[in-house]
Amino acid sequence: MSVTGVRKIATVALLTVFGLAGAGVVPAVAATAGGLLPHPGPDGLVWVQESKGDGGVVSAGASNTLPTVLTVACEGGGDVRVTMESQGVQVAAFTVDCPVGSAGVGSVAMDPGVVQWGSFSVGVDASQDDIRWALTVTQPE
Repeated sequence: MSVTGVRKIATVALLTVFGLAGAGVVPAVAATAGGLLPHPGPDGLVWVQESKGDGGVVSAGASNTLPTVLTVACEGGGDVRVTMESQGVQVAAFTVDCPVGSAGVGSVAMDPGVVQWGSFSVGVDASQDDIRWALTVTQPE
């Protein structure tokens, strides 16, 4: 089995363990379309198609030899504060403005080695409970 296949299996397993698979979190192997952000394709580790208010995701399968891109889109007024941790170390933090009626998008690209091998988490702190948001974590090869 390829490294990518192992990564996708590990992501699905962890999402299931943490009870996130049925809570709007769709692993990168899904073929669903639509939402605030498009499906990330084969480079995707995680795709949260849509959620509201505070939330986030915990996953695994990250490689320390590939760049990592975290993208968040939101809509509804206010903003979302996004943080990403890799092996207990914060590796990204940014804020995305969430306009009413259209999507605001923020993204951070990290060099290989910033995100360590294995598990990672992304937290989303919304300024209002009715803000819609989506996120992707990708590792382009």
